[in-house]
Amino acid sequence: MSELMRARQAEIEATLRLAPVVAVVVVQRLEHAVPLARALVAGGIPAVEITLRTPVALDAIRAIANEVDGVAVGAGTVLTPQDLHASAAAGARFAVSPGHSPRLLDAADDSALPYLPGAASASEAMTLLERGYRWQKFFPAVPAGGVDFVRALASPLPGIGFCATGGISASAAAQWLALPNVIAVGGSWLTPGNLVDAANWPAIAALAREAASLRHS
Repeated sequence: MSELMRARQAEIEATLRLAPVVAVVVVQRLEHAVPLARALVAGGIPAVEITLRTPVALDAIRAIANEVDGVAVGAGTVLTPQDLHASAAAGARFAVSPGHSPRLLDAADDSALPYLPGAASASEAMTLLERGYRWQKFFPAVPAGGVDFVRALASPLPGIGFCATGGISASAAAQWLALPNVIAVGGSWLTPGNLVDAANWPAIAALAREAASLRHS
């Protein structure tokens, strides 16, 4: 593994260890981005993944990076090299994909942006490990096999740690965090649409505090 890859993997690990939950956020209205991120940080969830699923996503990343103290803002749903480059230009501190592709991995090799690629099988996880990715996103966590599946990967693949994302609820998060090969979980439950639409930032901060109180076993 190159020194650059080691450094990027160390940065991803540090980000995933900031809190037990990475907030997975879809920003529909740009004016919500900054107060939403501030509410999450105030509640103890500083790692915020803004998914590239809306027209304002990159602008939201840029605004959060420039205006919110104490946040580690990243880009999610990164599907192409262009997404990766645009995320870095917007000020993202990390990038996340639901899976991976040869072109995207090649682009990540040439980028300074720490990257968390996705895997949903032992073969995919092994392929990523060969490329130097010790830290991976397991997605979609519940449909792809759930807690028992990921637990079964721990013994044959001891060098891999996962951020499990996809279908995980607040009530189930502790089960996932108890696994030896899960460093964090991705949570979309922290920013439910009704609370965001109502700009109820205190309620979102309260959800963040509950999530931050979870601990890895």
